Amino acid sequence: MAVRWGLVGASTIAREWMIDAIRAAGGDVASVLSRDPARGQAFTAANGIPRAAESLEALLDSVDAVYVSTTNEQHLAPVLAAAAAGKHVLCEKPLALTLEDAHRMVAACRAAGVVLGTNHHLRNAATHRAMREAIIEGRIGRPLFVRVFHAVFLPPHLQGWRINDPATGAGVIMDITVHDADTLRFVLNDEPVAVTAMTQSAGLGTGAIEDGVMGVLRFRSGALAQFHDAFTVRHAGTGFEVHGEAGSLIGTDCMTQQPIGQVLLRDAHGEALLPLQPENLYARALRNFHAAIAGTGRPSADGADGVRSLAVALATLRAAATGHETPIEPGI
Repeated sequence: MAVRWGLVGASTIAREWMIDAIRAAGGDVASVLSRDPARGQAFTAANGIPRAAESLEALLDSVDAVYVSTTNEQHLAPVLAAAAAGKHVLCEKPLALTLEDAHRMVAACRAAGVVLGTNHHLRNAATHRAMREAIIEGRIGRPLFVRVFHAVFLPPHLQGWRINDPATGAGVIMDITVHDADTLRFVLNDEPVAVTAMTQSAGLGTGAIEDGVMGVLRFRSGALAQFHDAFTVRHAGTGFEVHGEAGSLIGTDCMTQQPIGQVLLRDAHGEALLPLQPENLYARALRNFHAAIAGTGRPSADGADGVRSLAVALATLRAAATGHETPIEPGI
């Protein structure tokens, strides 16, 4: 039987990516809940969804799982309500605005015996999966340094709360650096322990909301990772490079929602492109989530992964504010 999904939030990401991904993975989008009833009705009509729910309780009564894509500060309540109702939850990143709330979400889902996933799409990219495997196989030796290039231009249709509403956890760190953190953890199979950072406000973000950041993460293994994230850079490509004792992995055009990019392995033998098996990142996430519901797999990124990436983002904000290297303490 198809998993029946309820969407909490009539969001752009749901419309552009997640509805099709749910259906591609064999699920059924049964209902949507929006704070604006008119928006909810228009969203259902435009996306072939049978019902716009009048309340969260009504939505939970008719579904098996919920996808939460409200603004960040509104994630907690629907996740806790879904867990209490015995519904599985896939939540957008960051899970919450505080580690305390993120831990509450993980604990509630664990106690209820439901699956909690964090929608960190980049670990589903063929490029990052290939890099992770190459490192596990020892093809570049011990990783020493990483460089992440994730400076992009935030398109006008997304230039709302992300750059002008501090109450939502606005800014590039909670929106993009949190993705870098998860991708680094996944590719390196390692945990960050400290961060230093400087932020920039180049005029796209309102007031003190940062629209650019550069920083360095120190990992448990001793590896250092440099990251550059921005909402303000129109023409730079994205990339993810890992430089080890015996070789380098150079990923290009890979910090994106699209299933594109390539990875070059460079070592003493020369250069070679790694073979890749690209697929829709979100469809893979939903397929893995459905397997977790069935007890035959796990989410691409679970609740603990969401806590750890949030911890990195919060520590980065503190590091930039204080000018000091800041420990990362997810407590999980």
